[in-house]
Amino acid sequence: RGEWDKAGDILAQAAQGLQQAGAEGIVLCTNTMHKIAHIIESRCSLPFLHIADATGRAIARQGLHRVALLGTRYTMEQDFYRGRLEQQFAIETIVPEADDRARINQVIFDELCQGTFTDASRHYYLQVIEQLAAQGAQGVIFGCTEIGLLVPQTQSALPVFDTTAIHAADAVSFMLSSSAPE
Repeated sequence: RGEWDKAGDILAQAAQGLQQAGAEGIVLCTNTMHKIAHIIESRCSLPFLHIADATGRAIARQGLHRVALLGTRYTMEQDFYRGRLEQQFAIETIVPEADDRARINQVIFDELCQGTFTDASRHYYLQVIEQLAAQGAQGVIFGCTEIGLLVPQTQSALPVFDTTAIHAADAVSFMLSSSAPE
């Protein structure tokens, strides 16, 4: 905990190694670790496919401007994700209340990351999504790669933007076109 710069150094070194090995782009397949994406981008000249950019493009294609964001506390509370959506795509994100953010975070780390998926947690997430819809959210970002394993998109009260699938599709598009996605 709290060693973000060290993690950034490690990932930047890995990106540099990939560049030296002939990689044509970098994909960091996690939402929360994008907190240190700027470190990787500053030390590696390869195109960096940012998960928030891929998600922002997907939301913009649907014509939505106000979406809910679920994820770790870092992703929900800090500016590295929400700010990028606002600045790059004029997308406002709303997040659950503090108590709900704490519980969502706890479920992610204590259950989902451990491979545990309970009906109680699924129902809780669905209830939070309904609350956010009532607050004007037009869609919901599953801003943690494990949330989509817990909550079926078909049960959500809102259209779902599953960052895992969106980011993977963006990476495939990049690889097939040999240029950054638009």
